[in-house]
Amino acid sequence: MAAPGPTEASVEVKSRAELRDWLARNHALDGGIWLVSYKKGAGHYLPMGDIVAECLAFGWVDSRSRGLDARRTMHYISPRKPGSGWSAANKRLVARLEADGQMHVAGASAIALAKANGSWSLLDDVENLVVPPDLGKALAERPGATENWESFPRSICRGTLAWIQAAKRPDTRQRRVTSAADEAAAGIRTNR
Repeated sequence: MAAPGPTEASVEVKSRAELRDWLARNHALDGGIWLVSYKKGAGHYLPMGDIVAECLAFGWVDSRSRGLDARRTMHYISPRKPGSGWSAANKRLVARLEADGQMHVAGASAIALAKANGSWSLLDDVENLVVPPDLGKALAERPGATENWESFPRSICRGTLAWIQAAKRPDTRQRRVTSAADEAAAGIRTNR
């Protein structure tokens, strides 16, 4: 894949300390950056878990990744949007950061906002694989759909439930529910 374009900033780090230092100085940026890190075996390897933890500590989030060259990879990191949901894995990381005294005031502020606006618990039902009533009804109306749904891997169900929940408009949600139920009836495991 190509390097970032002329309008996309990139920052290269060789350690978790370098990333933390960069976030401490730049966490208030409006936009994100491509974080360049080294692959395993190339020296200066920074595990993805460390990247995610440092982002959370400063109220940032990771999203897409892509290769840069044989030795390096890039991860797009940016300030967390106020309404974005918090996964159970990220909540566990936050608890660990808080217990270790590693949470920065910017990260604590993002968490306080998430708790106040409901985005902190937005994904709880998704994480617990709670089938919403509209999807449950659609599955029940299609022969074999419920049985297939219940046999799907957790990751497929979670991804589908998050996709349905993320719909902004009622008609979009209905289309997604219908699509998910049709796919379940056909035994199609769509990875969203």
